[in-house]
Amino acid sequence: MLFTTATALLADLVDGQSKGILASRMFFYGKPKLLVVDELGYMPLERQSAHLFFQLVSHRYEKASMLITTNQSVTQWGQVFGDDVIAAAILDRLLHHSHTFMVQGESYRLRQKRKAGLRRGVSFTFGRGSTIAFA
Repeated sequence: MLFTTATALLADLVDGQSKGILASRMFFYGKPKLLVVDELGYMPLERQSAHLFFQLVSHRYEKASMLITTNQSVTQWGQVFGDDVIAAAILDRLLHHSHTFMVQGESYRLRQKRKAGLRRGVSFTFGRGSTIAFA
């Protein structure tokens, strides 16, 4: 089993491609029986990263399992990957033999903050007008 964030995974693949060692990086990420990719879709991907992710999914397809966490529904993956065709091809392979789970509810991080003394009804404002409110 190997755990990585989508950002770290894709940065490593882009780096491998630029150094001419993409095949060895694909082998590395293709080897674990389970590859856990966390936070996919947290930020939109550049075209090169989207293509590399497709290559990785294709490389692992029907050979090894992947667990992907995301805060985006699959209907939004065209925006995440910047290309509806690539998103559809990735989803076709990922969903073929998959089980999908939607987890709803409060984030465990926020729940831990509340237990540590953060009260409901508190809000914080950050730079550029971003506000987080805890109900």
